[in-house]
Amino acid sequence: MPYTEAKEHVPGRLNTIFNEPYQAFDNDVPERQLHLKIALRALLEQPMQQQRLILRVIHGWENGNDDPVDLRHSDHDVTALDDVHEVFRRYHQAIERIEPFPEDDDSLIAQPRDDAIAHARRQGAALDDDIAQRPAQWPTFERGLYLYTLFKMYHRLTYGEDESYRSTRCSTAEGEFEIHEFHLEEGEFAVVTPAESGQDQPTLLILHEGELEPVLQLWETAWHNA
Repeated sequence: MPYTEAKEHVPGRLNTIFNEPYQAFDNDVPERQLHLKIALRALLEQPMQQQRLILRVIHGWENGNDDPVDLRHSDHDVTALDDVHEVFRRYHQAIERIEPFPEDDDSLIAQPRDDAIAHARRQGAALDDDIAQRPAQWPTFERGLYLYTLFKMYHRLTYGEDESYRSTRCSTAEGEFEIHEFHLEEGEFAVVTPAESGQDQPTLLILHEGELEPVLQLWETAWHNA
């Protein structure tokens, strides 16, 4: 692969807190609940206080479908737990009324993928006609590895993952970012945060709409019993 825009299983900020973050959240670790509370506060508390935290709720993929065109989302500013409660209320109300979920206009994967493919072809890259439908081939063009990394993250958040935790580092035009994924009995979510303290970009808490209630409960526990 000619591009190194992302690398999985690399040390991140949780390595400054836990000796072995990949084992810190396993079911057989007696202190796992404490570890989870510490990790949540370490990743989310400061961005929320600084009004740089965004909750991203994804939906649209189901029954094994993972076409980027069908991936939908809505982003919500979070400055307090009440904001998360309001997002949960909106989604719960949509389910009760059989209404569409909240949805932003911008594309998470499909449009950036198409733009990257078009750019690569303008630069003379010889890409297969169906490369857009083959995510594993995206790392062969610029920004493709980064998009493939995001695609896999959204796929795991939708359909599940065996590893309880994983850390990924991404390099973008906006700077370096860390992705911290949690796949736990209590809930599944990811936190995408700037890798350096001086970056102005927001932190994203990303989860599938079906994980809103359990992750909200996790958040409440971490904050109220700190």
